[in-house]
Amino acid sequence: MKKDLGVVPAVYPMPVLMVAAYDENEKVNVMNVAWGQICDMDKIILFIGEGKKTWLNIKASKAFTVALADEAHMDVADFFGIASGNKIEDKFERTGYHAVKSDRVHAPIIEEFPVVMECELLEFLHTDHVDGIVGKIVNVKADEAVISDSGKVDPKKLRALMFDQFQNGYYTTGEKVGTAWNAGTQLMKK
Repeated sequence: MKKDLGVVPAVYPMPVLMVAAYDENEKVNVMNVAWGQICDMDKIILFIGEGKKTWLNIKASKAFTVALADEAHMDVADFFGIASGNKIEDKFERTGYHAVKSDRVHAPIIEEFPVVMECELLEFLHTDHVDGIVGKIVNVKADEAVISDSGKVDPKKLRALMFDQFQNGYYTTGEKVGTAWNAGTQLMKK
């Protein structure tokens, strides 16, 4: 029997995304965003409220990067979620992390995170019920250490963080349990 839990954002897992952009002085800011998702083969949507430092930076620079946080960098990824760039001037500098300019968009790439999407701003969405930033993915870069022999990112090597809103936990990706577009093919034969 199921138990009523009330209104809970009950989507699991959620990605732990590191969204980075430059401010008007080319200063790096990074924000931890769990409410984001791919919304087309070359587009991503991030649900970031208006007025956040990252939102303001993306509005000004028209570009951003989105990195996948991994287990090895969980402490800094969490810090990027609890520290506000509007309140802490040296937020990025405190981490000791390194940023390089993307060669595809006007945005920083945080070197420590192993997979990054370089994105151009397409539009801001603002309705009575949702605020979102839609970006066009113009390129993806990945550290060789997380690439499989087939030349693709290997989730076992990446150990990407997933956010759990039920208990406020971080988990990692791991074991493959099936193949997409194949696991349900037996039902097609009925």
